[in-house]
Amino acid sequence: MQQIEKENRLDWFMQDRFGMFIHWGLYAVPARGEWVRNQEKMSIEAYQPYFEDFDPDLYDPRQWAKLAKEAGMKYAVMTAKHHDGFCLFDSKLTEYKATNTKAQRDLVKEYVDAFRAEGLKVGLYYSLIDWHHPDYPAYHDRIHPMRGSDAFKAAQPQFDRYVSYMHGQVKELLTNYGTIDVLWFDFSYDEMKGETWKASELVAMIRELQPNVLIDNRLGGNLLAAEPESYAGDFASPEQILPPKGIVNELGNAVPWEACITLNQHWGYHAYDEDYKTAKTVIRGLVECVSKNGNLLLNVGPDARGAIPEKSQEVLREVGAWMKRNGSSIYGCAAASFDKPEWGRYTQAGNTLYAHILERGIGPIAFEGLQGRVKQARRLADGAEVNISTPWNGEAFKGYLFANFPQASLPCDIDTVIAFELNEDKTT
Repeated sequence: MQQIEKENRLDWFMQDRFGMFIHWGLYAVPARGEWVRNQEKMSIEAYQPYFEDFDPDLYDPRQWAKLAKEAGMKYAVMTAKHHDGFCLFDSKLTEYKATNTKAQRDLVKEYVDAFRAEGLKVGLYYSLIDWHHPDYPAYHDRIHPMRGSDAFKAAQPQFDRYVSYMHGQVKELLTNYGTIDVLWFDFSYDEMKGETWKASELVAMIRELQPNVLIDNRLGGNLLAAEPESYAGDFASPEQILPPKGIVNELGNAVPWEACITLNQHWGYHAYDEDYKTAKTVIRGLVECVSKNGNLLLNVGPDARGAIPEKSQEVLREVGAWMKRNGSSIYGCAAASFDKPEWGRYTQAGNTLYAHILERGIGPIAFEGLQGRVKQARRLADGAEVNISTPWNGEAFKGYLFANFPQASLPCDIDTVIAFELNEDKTT
């Protein structure tokens, strides 16, 4: 019964495949990435000016939502609270929140409302870690900004108080903002995992409040076990890597997963990071994810004034132009029932096999195992018929179907997609 419930709540996630990750908070003001407090060992006092300066006068989540939709994204996840402890939502449990900055409003509520209005699923990121809370361990913690600081050596944090605070904020997020589709926790490490967070109790509360919300695997359980813990999560979340062969559990069964990937080299806004991935790289990465039964959660880091960087917008619009024509090979698709070809990748939805041709090669393009099994072939971007008759120079290669392109270059250099309608049931 629990497995059926899990599969039901994952249904939209496995269909939508492409989402926007949004890392935004006080760290956009120093503009040196979201881990600036950790990396520079900044005290709360040193970090305080950024709280006082935070004034996102250009924040318009309606524009963010329209951009996500234009890019072909179907859902989004935004940082409600990152490791620095600052809350973009109006939590009643702390004064360290957006409503007490120059913003003077609940930024999460505006985000939720805006993305829902565009028909997108809504997710919230919540950091299990909190470098601002006095009861979160500092001196002996290896990633806390005040690790090893003499000023914190004699401190005696009451961790149970912090856990109660954390649970309370999760309850706020699942109570005050309507339906939340994804709750994205970050992250467990060393002894800070599993029941250290009172994870079983936390997940029980979450399921009571919102039974259908998806939870990632970062509370510390083993999602790949034959019988995962109750808090192991609904999907795996590989970071800055695409799994070589997808993800399976100990029984060899496919596990839903979502690769979280940055557009440049940082999650949070970095004023001097111009090392952006191209639209071609993003599209091919998305195709690779789907071809291995995974999703892509692509990050943007808005600046201190609340604007998504222009370069990020440019890349996302280029991705969106390709998705507008070729999205059918992504949405509702999964790994194909055919092995990966040497010229690219396959995705599949029912009896439609999508060939993502990434390399032109020389001569007709060969498709192993498809001879006699294709009813029709169309170029997905424009619906044009593709010539799949066997050429004279292909007659010696039995079992192969050939696509004959009249030109030496591919119609789309990023990814030329052919939709094959199979004449037999080859569902995934």
